[in-house]
Amino acid sequence: MTTGYGRARQNDIYTAGVHRRKPRVPTDFAELERRAKRAMSARAWAYIGGGAGEGRTMAANRRALDRWAIVPRILRDVSERNLEVELFGRRIPAPVLFAPVGAGSLAAPDADRLIGHAAAELGVPYIFSNQASVSMEAVAAEMDGVAPGAPRWFQLYWSTDDELVDSLLARAEEIGADAVVVTLDTTMLGWRPQDLNLGSLPFARGEGIAQYTSDRRFVDIVTERLRTAAGERPEISLGAIATLISITRNAPGRFVANLTSARPRAAVQTFLDIYSRPSLSWDDLAGLRGRTSLPIVLKGVLHPDDARRAVDAGVDGIIVSNHGGRQIDGAVSTIDALEEVAPAVDGRIKVLIDSGIYTGSDVFKALALGADAACIGRPHMYGLALAGADGARDAVADIIAELDLTLGLAGHTDVAALDRDALRRV
Repeated sequence: MTTGYGRARQNDIYTAGVHRRKPRVPTDFAELERRAKRAMSARAWAYIGGGAGEGRTMAANRRALDRWAIVPRILRDVSERNLEVELFGRRIPAPVLFAPVGAGSLAAPDADRLIGHAAAELGVPYIFSNQASVSMEAVAAEMDGVAPGAPRWFQLYWSTDDELVDSLLARAEEIGADAVVVTLDTTMLGWRPQDLNLGSLPFARGEGIAQYTSDRRFVDIVTERLRTAAGERPEISLGAIATLISITRNAPGRFVANLTSARPRAAVQTFLDIYSRPSLSWDDLAGLRGRTSLPIVLKGVLHPDDARRAVDAGVDGIIVSNHGGRQIDGAVSTIDALEEVAPAVDGRIKVLIDSGIYTGSDVFKALALGADAACIGRPHMYGLALAGADGARDAVADIIAELDLTLGLAGHTDVAALDRDALRRV
């Protein structure tokens, strides 16, 4: 996206206002969050809006951004501006990606397909969630229907089953993914009181496991589990019956057939048992290059020594992330981590950031502190909950528009040229 995107989006909104039409998706994050909370179920809000422990990491992400102020420069010609950046051989129109969010169907049915549609309309990458409610093939087809070859990446949770890892990687290559994002900060779930207080784990209800139930290797694992677990009887209760109905609805195939089959329940339990590997180490990572031709991005890097080791390991990029504050209560903020990680990487690989990045000015600050791009999570999920694909698109479009305007108003013309001189610590 080049000159005028921000002003054009403003003008579209103001022109609609002449006809008393207001945006369906609020243009400020606070109101967006408030309305999304009202629109979501308690379970959806707990999972998507909630964080680990007392929420200290979520708060730290925002405080850290507030400690940096943008210092505008004047009397510079900013009539021509460029938001484009290059990531792994592809030029994208703005340094913004749709972050992966698991169990998106909590916010809207068919969520991943809708988000893919939104991302394809904007032309920015969507990182397909490994814990999706729609298979990667279906989302890729949706995106290609909007814009053939629209950029997409794939998030990988490293399973305890190596053949399943290989199968997921092969599928990601087949759907034309530009990169694989290996999520390293969720080898086990963090302590999330909002979910715990409801006794709600989406995956236990069959929500967010479509990448697995659509995978040939996973189906084989479930078949073997059924063969060896014959005769086991689950506890029966009203809650268990309700959960069974949810599992049955989310499983592939016909509802009636699923209701009388043990396979959907076995698929859920198999997922819970094998989706992540707590023993994962740098030794495992060393063999990944031989298993995929895709650029490798490590998600969850917060320490400069880990960033240096990632460079030495030959990966192509990292995402500075604390999982949106959803894993550890009291973890370092991503902006504070970026301040140390970016100099350690020193331009040798791509550096992205997520967690607490909610506005265009947030993206500006992250780029000035050394990020090549920012991943947007909660805002697009909130937009999705309010207005489906259009809502997800508009939430991210507003962030890009504000970034464009902030860039020009601060006296800069190219996001790729931003550096720390554009900021002052306060």
